[in-house]
Amino acid sequence: MRVSTIFAFRHIGTNPLGPLLRCTPIQVQKIQRARASSNATSSELEGARSYCLNLLQKYDSPSYVLQTFIPRTARDAYLAIRAFNVDIARIADATSNVTVGTMRMQFWRDAITKALAGSPPKEPAAVLLASAQENLQSRSEGIARLSKGWFLRIINAREQHLANQPFPTLVELETYAENTYSTLLYLTLSSLPLSSITADHVASHIGKASGIAAVLRGFPLIAFPPPPNHHSNQAAFGGVSAGGRHGAVLLPLDVMAETGVREEEILRRGADAEGLRDAVFQVATRANDHILTARQMLRNLRAGEDVGHDFEHQHEEGHSYSGREDSNAFAQLGDINRAFGVFLNAVPTTMWLEKLERADFDAFAPSLRSPDWRLPWKAYWAYTRRKF
Repeated sequence: MRVSTIFAFRHIGTNPLGPLLRCTPIQVQKIQRARASSNATSSELEGARSYCLNLLQKYDSPSYVLQTFIPRTARDAYLAIRAFNVDIARIADATSNVTVGTMRMQFWRDAITKALAGSPPKEPAAVLLASAQENLQSRSEGIARLSKGWFLRIINAREQHLANQPFPTLVELETYAENTYSTLLYLTLSSLPLSSITADHVASHIGKASGIAAVLRGFPLIAFPPPPNHHSNQAAFGGVSAGGRHGAVLLPLDVMAETGVREEEILRRGADAEGLRDAVFQVATRANDHILTARQMLRNLRAGEDVGHDFEHQHEEGHSYSGREDSNAFAQLGDINRAFGVFLNAVPTTMWLEKLERADFDAFAPSLRSPDWRLPWKAYWAYTRRKF
């Protein structure tokens, strides 16, 4: 159908083309091209959706639980984004060497590019992502879209750590968390769609906390790798995979130096290594600081005040706010409330950090490996009260 024909429907009372009528001709053409190329059958979409749900349930149960709190219109995007994250987080575990892992990362770069262009490969997460992108463009009248740059940022950050090299500094670990877990939250916010500097700012702190906690959670599995292809129910939440390689210690080197803990001592003595609990405490404290900062930001907004500090990433690629940077506290709080389901990642992160504290910062404690049955209730409580 030609664009001129589409606009001929403007004066008809009931029009099946819906939001297309309010698009510019160029926006209509983009949406039509996406629909033509990504037109998966309903059975294919249902199969892709089911696959992604099963993947999360098996490897990332917190995300599986929290998908309930994502608006239904954006839920396919959430499932695709999180399934994508599980797959690339497992690459180090599922491949025998860095070269093979790099090839798999390139597969995902190509898959993301094709999916967002409307021509996904026969990969369930990519099929669902293409459909979610089409749906997002339709809901936003061709304006909003998922950022390819953010997907590539996640892939690049994961690829840099395929060999399980330690983080030079705690700041480098924060950067890794920003480029992975925070970026997952940015993508989810954009799928609502919501373009808000305040929402992104809160998401940045929650993502950094989640990413740091994930590295701590995965630390024992990296130091003492299980047999190849052995997975826990929380592999993706653990952030990094052990694979069948020799043990490695991913704790920041500056923290290890400050606390006097040595890699060889950890690999020899495990939880009994001198200074290890002090090192874990320092890293966990940084994660908790980000949760506390996000909470304080919400308190400031509810008091009608500014969030309290600038968003350090606001000028980076993908962050565009169309002149909304100076909106008042009431409008910013409205953005936060609308996106609150996305921020619930803070709940399992906080619960795990609390368990770590109860274990006296012994990262090897068996209690830290099991799922927490309280998460659904805690998440519901946080969502209804808009607190985390």
